[in-house]
Amino acid sequence: MSVHKYLRERFMPHIWCPGCGHGTVLNSLIRAIEALGMSRNEIVMVSGIGCSSRITGYVDVHTLHTLHGRALAFATGVKLSKPELNVIVPMGDGDALAIGGNHFIHAARRNIALTALVMNNRIYGMTGGQYSPLSGYGTVATTAPYANIDPSFDVVALATAAGAGFVARTTTYHAQEMTDLIRQAILHDGFSVVEILTQCPTYFGRKNKLGDAVDMLTFFKENTVAVGAPSKQEHPHLIERGIFVQKEKPEYCSEYDKIIQRAQSAAGTSR
Repeated sequence: MSVHKYLRERFMPHIWCPGCGHGTVLNSLIRAIEALGMSRNEIVMVSGIGCSSRITGYVDVHTLHTLHGRALAFATGVKLSKPELNVIVPMGDGDALAIGGNHFIHAARRNIALTALVMNNRIYGMTGGQYSPLSGYGTVATTAPYANIDPSFDVVALATAAGAGFVARTTTYHAQEMTDLIRQAILHDGFSVVEILTQCPTYFGRKNKLGDAVDMLTFFKENTVAVGAPSKQEHPHLIERGIFVQKEKPEYCSEYDKIIQRAQSAAGTSR
């Protein structure tokens, strides 16, 4: 399988720290696109600010590198103006759910056909290791040296409650599963969310004494199970992976097009 045509290799080597999981996400993402046989001209990737958002710098498709937390707002504009395009939005946990949290819930509520990839490394990695909305109670960060007391969001539960039509979770250990889930998310006609548990050994792992990247990947291997697995009942602490929501709902661009047609009919014009 040749994925090099989707990469801007002139910008390599990448800036991610040794052991960072974002390179695995990039690998799985471009393999999903290759499996779909998509042309580069059919794709727009929109990102905000953060380690995860650097993915748009390495893919040779149409890209927008925008403001922190505003990627979904920019992506909504792209999709409404060119609904035939496949719009993919890679974000970090802070980018998506802190400053970008309002955009996230309303994109899900509208069910606009965007693919949101939420890379959950539980930390702000690019700006010095501050805690994020997904760091979790009791974790340590540069801005929480005596432990974080904020509870974390459940991305799957939040996306589901807000109305997303496709919601899934995977990890960087399960790279082939990630490729398949991203592929299905892109194909879904509606707002699609794939939460990807990914390791940050530089800040989150080191501060919380979780070991190196291999140790963190081993944690994903040993502490996650497929959705509905019997072992989840026996061991409630296990994190479920797979597809949680997959249902057809009215897609926002299609509904918006109907409004335009009604307005033109009322004005006695044709499109």
